Amino acid sequence: MTGEFVIFAGTANPDLARAVARELGVRLGACAVERFPDGEVSVRLEESVRGREVFVVQPTSPPVNEHLVELLAFADACRRASAARTTAVVPYFGYARADKRHGRREPITASVVADLFEAVGIAHVLTVDVHAPQIEGFFRIPMDSLTAVPALCEALGGRLHGGAVVVSPDAGRVSMAAEYAHRLKTSVAVLHKRRESGTETVVTRLAGDVRGRACLIIDDMISTGGTIAESVGALLEAGAGDEIVVAATHGLLVAGAREKLKQGGVREVFVTDTVRVAADERAGLRVVSVAPLIAAAVRRSLSGGSLADLC
Repeated sequence: MTGEFVIFAGTANPDLARAVARELGVRLGACAVERFPDGEVSVRLEESVRGREVFVVQPTSPPVNEHLVELLAFADACRRASAARTTAVVPYFGYARADKRHGRREPITASVVADLFEAVGIAHVLTVDVHAPQIEGFFRIPMDSLTAVPALCEALGGRLHGGAVVVSPDAGRVSMAAEYAHRLKTSVAVLHKRRESGTETVVTRLAGDVRGRACLIIDDMISTGGTIAESVGALLEAGAGDEIVVAATHGLLVAGAREKLKQGGVREVFVTDTVRVAADERAGLRVVSVAPLIAAAVRRSLSGGSLADLC
């Protein structure tokens, strides 16, 4: 099977790509990615992909546009080099929040990205805990969103005080919170919020009993840290215990996010490696690898197996 497929690593998260390749017992495909002085990206495949299955590992994490165009260039190179099929492994799918119009004069950028993927010959998309599941409807090619919840729950096991409650930061994460609660054998509380802007939210109501209890706030991503900071404040105001832990699949952690979490009194933050976290940036984070999850999906994709229990 080794000669039938190849895995390429984009520049967004080469460490994850290497980990996936190790799980599969193969080496990464040879390629070169360069950027011209004006910022244009150049991708060159340095081995044959003719008639082979190709997997390109490239989250569209910040800088989102740069990594997105690089992924498109990879896919176009594979198509022009006669690859049998190209699967985009996009552990973090950027623009997933742009899944609808909030007014009449806004783009649905997630749909634009789906069209671009198809235009360059991508035949299958693998992602992890996509922000808006309905994005699958923008694609006319197969899209599978794997879930990192089991891996995060395994890492959390034994680190939560008895009676801890899983907290969804908004109504959109209730199903994810329920899955955490089921696996951790506990209950769920839900915070209802109103978004003021792209970086600010206001908690309006809490549904559930958190008084005197440790809390696990879950989410699909931590970007600015604003939602988590607001959630912590609302929980403490409602009488929650001081033991507050956060778990999120995608640790974007843009500038200022860590400070917000630290000031808010969060004890531990669990994220996965869907977004690259440099070794010198891991202080205060517990990083759980999704490489085994992605490798399992690649194996099943190659053999025609079902991905149902991975999603």
